Amino acid sequence: MTDAAADKDSPAYCAELVRAHDFTRYASTLFVPVSQRRALLALYAFNVEISRVRTLVSQALSGEIRLQWWTDMLAGAGHGGVEGSPVAAELLLAIRNAHLPVERLSRLVDEHQFDLYNDPMPTMAALEGYIDDTSSVLFSLGAQIAGWQSPDIEHLARHAGLAQGMAQVIAALPLDASRRQLFVPLQLLQQQGIGTEEMFAGRQTPKLRTALDQLIGEAREHLKTAFALLQSVPPEVRPVFLPLAMVRRDLEQMSRADSDPFTPRTPSRFRTLWTLWRASRTRLFRT
Repeated sequence: MTDAAADKDSPAYCAELVRAHDFTRYASTLFVPVSQRRALLALYAFNVEISRVRTLVSQALSGEIRLQWWTDMLAGAGHGGVEGSPVAAELLLAIRNAHLPVERLSRLVDEHQFDLYNDPMPTMAALEGYIDDTSSVLFSLGAQIAGWQSPDIEHLARHAGLAQGMAQVIAALPLDASRRQLFVPLQLLQQQGIGTEEMFAGRQTPKLRTALDQLIGEAREHLKTAFALLQSVPPEVRPVFLPLAMVRRDLEQMSRADSDPFTPRTPSRFRTLWTLWRASRTRLFRT
């Protein structure tokens, strides 16, 4: 596939998709070199497409079909061409230009099959495995787009993704509870004697607060490790990890005693831009 094969409007389409559905990652691309931005937005747009399948379908089977299309596309089987899908066109271009590993992108698709059903996340280990192949892989592949791969960066990407992914689980509680979906590990709830119906009721209780505080604590430990590792990575790769500044801010808000996890929040885009801009000017993304 040549650069000319991608529709001239495909990059703009991907940018708008990410801006609309994942503003933090969109805003973070404003701080990377222009030469990296197109591939990053293709990666993030692909993630948006996969992550929102659950919200676009009324039946799990329809979602499975949508995800299978992406699996086939990545494998170069079944559907073949990417006509009509600017995200697929841009992603294939990014895969070629940045040598992104297709198998890791395919695993991201596979993990999101979990989203289509209402089986609860059973354990912390299961949640970590899910996040490794969804949030963490985006940091890892973003670093590769920036031109860097190493065991140290992979270690950083894993902890960065775990911190972000756990924070997102808590942020998504209002939506997940409304559709009777449970990403907070059942293991944590059972330790506090909490049943799934108590979660789906959408009311905070002292026991539920304790369980969520444990998950927040796990996320903060991963974030602490990520920031420690961030100090030793090349400056060129650091902007890929800028979303960690928002994770830090979100976890601080979630930890407040008066924070109700079942109250939906709509983050200010101006505040997000301001936070990322300030973070980009400091070594450890202080805001």
